[in-house]
Amino acid sequence: MTTNPFISPKSETSILRWYLVLLVTAAIAISYFDRQTVSIAITAIQQNIAITNQQFSYLQTAFLIAYAAMYVIAGRLIDKLGTRRGFLLIMLWWSFACALHGLAAAFSLLLLARFLLGMGEGGAFPAATRVVSEWLPSKQRATAMGIINAGTSVGSLLAPPLIGLILISYGWRAVFYAAGATGLLWTLCWALSYRSPVTVTSINHSPPHISLRQITSLRSVQALVFAKFVSDAAWYFLLFWLPKYLYDARGFGISQVSHYAWIPYAASGVGSFLGGWSSSRLLQSGRSLDLSRKLVLGVNAAMMPAIMLVPWVPVQFALVLFSIAFFSQQSWSCIIMTIPADIFPVSAVGTVAGLVGFGGSMGGAIFSLIVGGLLGHGFSYSLILILAGSFHLIGFLALVFFSGSIKPLSTGDLTQIESPA
Repeated sequence: MTTNPFISPKSETSILRWYLVLLVTAAIAISYFDRQTVSIAITAIQQNIAITNQQFSYLQTAFLIAYAAMYVIAGRLIDKLGTRRGFLLIMLWWSFACALHGLAAAFSLLLLARFLLGMGEGGAFPAATRVVSEWLPSKQRATAMGIINAGTSVGSLLAPPLIGLILISYGWRAVFYAAGATGLLWTLCWALSYRSPVTVTSINHSPPHISLRQITSLRSVQALVFAKFVSDAAWYFLLFWLPKYLYDARGFGISQVSHYAWIPYAASGVGSFLGGWSSSRLLQSGRSLDLSRKLVLGVNAAMMPAIMLVPWVPVQFALVLFSIAFFSQQSWSCIIMTIPADIFPVSAVGTVAGLVGFGGSMGGAIFSLIVGGLLGHGFSYSLILILAGSFHLIGFLALVFFSGSIKPLSTGDLTQIESPA
């Protein structure tokens, strides 16, 4: 980075730090735009490729199984390759995988493309968490992760109108080509911009080696993985099935989905930012790290049951209830994905974030199959929404009673983990 004589080195580092946060936010936005393509374009795709509700659930499950597996593998890979090379590799992979959807002439190729997309996108949040751990001090991490997590909302917010516009103007195949090209453009910006930080931002940057077996044996990690497993079961249902719910249960067409489906995603963006900001404010005001994280998690878990009421209200109020759920989920998710950077040294952050994401993706994959099966056997969305509305409360109780206090691992803790049993 070229030194500016009018800006102090400290200010220059701070500018670069937040620029990188915004660049990672853009990557997350692209990933969520990409994964929404099939959900929004499904009615247009079905004009060329026959897809049942059960097959639609297979498409989501294929994505999530690959996403889950690569969350762990990519997290470990990024810890080995480093943030710059690791993020570059995964973005190239998922951009080409997204474009491959446009070549599908049968369900089998669409399923394969969906699986490959999940493989690539599985590394996004482990890489993002590592950027936060490398560049941000602990009091700013939740805010940074909140901004990054808001990228999920930006991508999902832009998806309905932009995909709808492309569908109407150029057809469904063009949607995937345009999404893939956007990802390739991001890789160029990343390759030219990212470098490892010169200075250490936290005591968590000590480089002890902790094996995968040692990490998975920790109760704090197990509780985080379980909480993400149940909460993301609800999240991926909301993310992937909302447009289809509006098509099937509320009689929406492509134009109506384009006009209204963005509203809950906008709420999720606000939730992402406010969740991280409020937790950071609590920490800066002198509250403990444990309270600052768990208080925000608890408030958001308590708001999720709002979606249980969706089937019994008019569609405009249903969108309000969905918006509350999207807000709460993404506020929750921001904090969950910040906790690995709060607790672990940077050498293990990618791995821990990968395990947490693996749990979430497996929860989403399993619940997606359950949803497809229930709908295929004549059940309504009412039962599914009752289940989805309860999952965050279950995850929060697991964190409270089994995770222990949220605090950085001390040198003594690390020595104890590394020592033979």
